[in-house]
Formats: sequence, C-alpha cells, structure tokens
Amino acid sequence: MEHPLMYRIALTLIPNIGPVIARVLLQHLSPEEIFTEKRHLLERIEGLGKFRIDCIKQFNDFERVEKEIAFIEKYGIRPLFITDAAYPQRLLNCYDAPVMLYYKGAADLNTSKVVAVVGSRSHTDYGKQICEQLVEGLRGSEVLVISGLAYGIDLLAHKFALKARLDTVGVLAHGLDKIYPSDHVSIAKEMIQQGGLLTEFLTKTKPDRHHFPSRNRIVAGMSDAVIVVETDVKGGSMITAELADSYNKDVFAFPGRVGDKKSNGCNHLIKTNRAGLLTDAQQLLEAMNWAPLKKKPTKQPARTLFMDLSPEEQVIVDLLKKKEQAAIDEIHLRSGLSSSTVAIAILNLEMQNIIQALPGKLYQLL
Repeated sequence: MEHPLMYRIALTLIPNIGPVIARVLLQHLSPEEIFTEKRHLLERIEGLGKFRIDCIKQFNDFERVEKEIAFIEKYGIRPLFITDAAYPQRLLNCYDAPVMLYYKGAADLNTSKVVAVVGSRSHTDYGKQICEQLVEGLRGSEVLVISGLAYGIDLLAHKFALKARLDTVGVLAHGLDKIYPSDHVSIAKEMIQQGGLLTEFLTKTKPDRHHFPSRNRIVAGMSDAVIVVETDVKGGSMITAELADSYNKDVFAFPGRVGDKKSNGCNHLIKTNRAGLLTDAQQLLEAMNWAPLKKKPTKQPARTLFMDLSPEEQVIVDLLKKKEQAAIDEIHLRSGLSSSTVAIAILNLEMQNIIQALPGKLYQLL
C-alpha cells in the first residue's frame, strides 16, 4: 500500500519544480495526480511547459522518498503539507512558501504572536545586551520566538527565550538528521521540549550557502514581525528583513552608533523606512497591539477618598457628588458658605486633585 506522504514528498524532489510551480500544480491536481495525470492534461496548466512536464514524467526516485518516510516515522518527525491545518498559516500569504515542512517540537506554529529575532553572527556586547533585554521583556506575553539557530544573535535569541520560558523555534538550512553548527546540539535538544526545530529540507541535505536565503524566507514568512538586533549592511539578517518587508510583515530594528559597522544595517533599515525604530520590548508589544489593556481605575466612594477634608471642603464635595458640574456661584449659594470661604476651599480641593476646573468657571469631581 502506498504511504500517504509518498507523492507529497516526491513533489519536492522533482528537478526544476520549485515551491512556486508546485503551488500552481496543486491548484489543479492532487499530489498523486501530478504524477499520474496524462501529459496532454498537464500541458493545459499555464506556466508549466514541456521542460517541466518532462521532469515530472521522468521522476522515479521513490526509493529516496521511502527512506525519508522511514526517518520520519523512526524519529517522530511531524510532516506538514501546505494543505494541513498545522502548517504555519502565515506562510500561505508568501508566494514562494514551501509545500512541505518537517517539524520536531511541541510549540504551536500558528500561535497568535510570532516574532523573529535576527542579527549578526559576530555580535558585540551591545547586541547581546539589547537581545537579552528584548526577549526578557517579552516574558509572560506568550510570544513564540523564532530564529535560525546560527551563531551570534540567533543563538542568543533562542537561549534568552528558553530562560524567559518562551517557546522558541529554530528554522534550519538542512535536514533534521543533523544540527549545524554542531556546537548547538545541546540547545537544540532543549528547544524540542520548549519550542521546536523546523525545516523544508530532507535528510542528507548539507547546509550549503544557497540554502540559507531559503531558510530566511521561512523565518520572515511565518512571523508577525521581524526584529533586527544588530547587523552590517550585508548578511543574512538584512536578507530576512528585506524578505519580511516584501511579505508586508512588520520590521523593526534597534539603532546603533553612527559609523558602527555592526549597526550600519539597522541604521540603514531605519533611515530608508524599511524598519521601525525599536528601543524595548514594551514598544514592540504596543506597536503590534499585543500589550494588555490597562484597567480603568475603579471609582471609590467619596468618603473613602477624602478622609482629611475640612468641613467646608466636605460640603463642596458632597454638593458635587449630587451634581456632576456646578458653577462657583451655584456652589456659593447651595453651600451656604461665604464667597471667600468657597474660593479657598475650591483652591485647596484643586491642589489635592479632588476637583478640576472646567471652561465657564464650572467645577467637577475627578
């Protein structure tokens, strides 16, 4: 019996059929039909062409697919096809989203708040401090922190997220049969318990240079916001920021000293209006409308608020409790106090922030 995953995985192995063309095919056919459909029917699909149809018809590496399925089953990997409910739904808005992902972890990839934290592989002390303050400031906010498990800011973001008890997911540029860099095996194991590891690449895939931009598009695409902590004008972090901008994601950057090589990229993103200037986690939460609403203070009975009032002041407060607003002449008449006594009492109440003056010489309780 054919495994349900067979044609899904095979689709990602067809030469010259990338994620964009794969999604076009899936608009017309099921994964199995892509391989079994008659040639003349495939020719009707716009944009496919004879060359790609030949690639589909000539594919026969199902032995490779079977090995991948065996690995998935042996190590409890969760395959996520683009039509699955558990597939990161934010990626569906990206035209080049991978049709297949492989996931090992416990975090919900479709949680309500997802931020990517990226930056230089060779960070400064300033970058480390900023990264720690940012992630620590997100403690308790139920934000999923994602990054690329690379040296530098990526690794720090994962470490500080674990410390702050936030789920954190590392997006890899290779298969789940290895961890690169190998120094990060220990933290990767922690992340599987408090987050996870995610990749579009099959086992035996090496972390080649051209795989990292592909990895970065996933980091950008599955986030609500991308935060650049520290980077030069060139590098993976800038690629991630540019991809996020092209996907209409929110991008933020921490500013650095003018002329500081490690902050040139952040300053450039801010200068060219491709990133909002960020100073702390609270600013991020407010910008994303994730900050909890401040509760309005509960009004207490006046007798508990105004314990140290003079008899004259108490008369005026009692009067304003019965009437929302009153003019000074009305207060004078209703209180039975002299005009000078009323004037002094009102001044004292204003200084204590108990009443406030309104236009037209009206007064009301605060």
